[in-house]
Amino acid sequence: MTNPNSQPLHLGDLLSSTARRSPNLTAVEDEAGRSVSYATLDHIADRLATRLARWGIARGDRVGLLLPKSIEAVASIHGILRTGAAYVPADPTAPPLRAASILADAQIRALIVAAPLAEPLFAHWPSHLPKPRRIFVQPAPSSTLDPADTTWDHILNDSAPTPLFPPRHPDDLAYILYTSGSTGTPKGVMLSHTNANCFLNWCDSTLGLQTADRFSAHAPFHFDLSVFDLFASCRHSGTLILIGEALARDPHRLGPFLHDRRIHVWYSAPSILTLLTQCGGLDEPGRHAPRIALFAGEVFPITHLRRLRALWPHTALWNLYGPTETNVCTAFPIPQSIPDHQTDPFPIGRVCPPLQARVIDDHNHDVPPGSQGELIIAGPGVMRGYFGRPDLNAQAFLIDDHGTPWYRTGDLVSDDGSGCFSFHGRRDRMIKKRGYRIELGEIESTLYRHDDVQRAAVIARSDPNGISIDAFITTKPGRKASIIAMKRHCSSYLPHYMIPDRVHFLDQLPTTSTDKIDYQSLKRLNTDSPHP
Repeated sequence: MTNPNSQPLHLGDLLSSTARRSPNLTAVEDEAGRSVSYATLDHIADRLATRLARWGIARGDRVGLLLPKSIEAVASIHGILRTGAAYVPADPTAPPLRAASILADAQIRALIVAAPLAEPLFAHWPSHLPKPRRIFVQPAPSSTLDPADTTWDHILNDSAPTPLFPPRHPDDLAYILYTSGSTGTPKGVMLSHTNANCFLNWCDSTLGLQTADRFSAHAPFHFDLSVFDLFASCRHSGTLILIGEALARDPHRLGPFLHDRRIHVWYSAPSILTLLTQCGGLDEPGRHAPRIALFAGEVFPITHLRRLRALWPHTALWNLYGPTETNVCTAFPIPQSIPDHQTDPFPIGRVCPPLQARVIDDHNHDVPPGSQGELIIAGPGVMRGYFGRPDLNAQAFLIDDHGTPWYRTGDLVSDDGSGCFSFHGRRDRMIKKRGYRIELGEIESTLYRHDDVQRAAVIARSDPNGISIDAFITTKPGRKASIIAMKRHCSSYLPHYMIPDRVHFLDQLPTTSTDKIDYQSLKRLNTDSPHP
């Protein structure tokens, strides 16, 4: 187990510290079997940081990342941090318009991009903004390269001396992760090095991580679960096992991959672990099980969790909870035995020190144990705020009489009296699906962009297998109702996990007396109408 106090306070120093301690240990492996040592990864990050510094990238700047999960992506993150800048990852599988809006909103000064993704991205780049300087990880056509651009290979072969980077502070911005926004515009969650290290220190002191552990990298790098994967593995001189987008969603291949790569520490959404129990061959004789399995992002149905516990009887299972704005803020260890009579999900657990938690009512007063209220969180793990959104920041925090900001999670919980919290749902229309945070209002906003849509409403339904999304639409007079057209339209604006699972066309949507959508009536509708 690593001593948290011995770790660098700035994530930009973490890789070089580990490379000095464990230069020959394997830092990263990809699906194809490529691997790099810590010494090699450190050299690549140094070359990248040197080029960014030459371009004037420094403390407080933002650098975008639009790459598939790869060794190059991991090196890029470390290189960006080394300059004192913050990394802004965008989803390489999302529509180019969405990636462009995110990276433009973050006002990035440079972009590390896979060449095939560059042209579609900049076709949607706002015309009033200058294009960032670009580093192409794959050779780019000469017509794409501007004089200010360069390539990955050119950087690796550059022998320019490493500059002396300016002083950095642990409270500097480390990364911005964009999450779904209720108005249709994603919002950027700003997290500092202190924020990240608060969580990582708790992991070091609690989870039993070991030197040279093999860590899964199941979560994409624009998802907050990746913070643990990237930096906990590096802290412990571990090997990060990269799992690409296609493999990550294919339990038939993912189960054997987990076995073959001998993964010690697993972290994913519960829905992935459920699929692994059903289709991953975990029950085959001699199958390797991780020593530690963490899950977060959504409720784990007890029937599926009981099955996982039976398949992995000796694995330390942890239910982790926390929005992107706090990373993980509460945790609950799953017992070795789950009784057959238990039907309710396990609690989200106790607050992770040094964070603090309270449960408040609609008037911001603490509620007694056993009563439901909104969970609010304070401490060094809480975000700095939303990038460029002072309006959202004012809504997101409750400032107490001592001037302490408490983040409003929007989640309804109850305290059993011992400081252990149970989750009871949301106060707003945000849901979690496969670990991703989704504002249903953003899907509705997207549907309203279609010329044929007169009115639209989106609801989420829960079943034993998780969350599904239904869209209800009325079309303008004389317009054709086409499920295929609506799904194709959504795929131009939304990532795959936000596209409605079912689309229903109605003559009119149920409304309240004030002509607002009656969402409760929609949930009671018979939705057996045909859908793809």
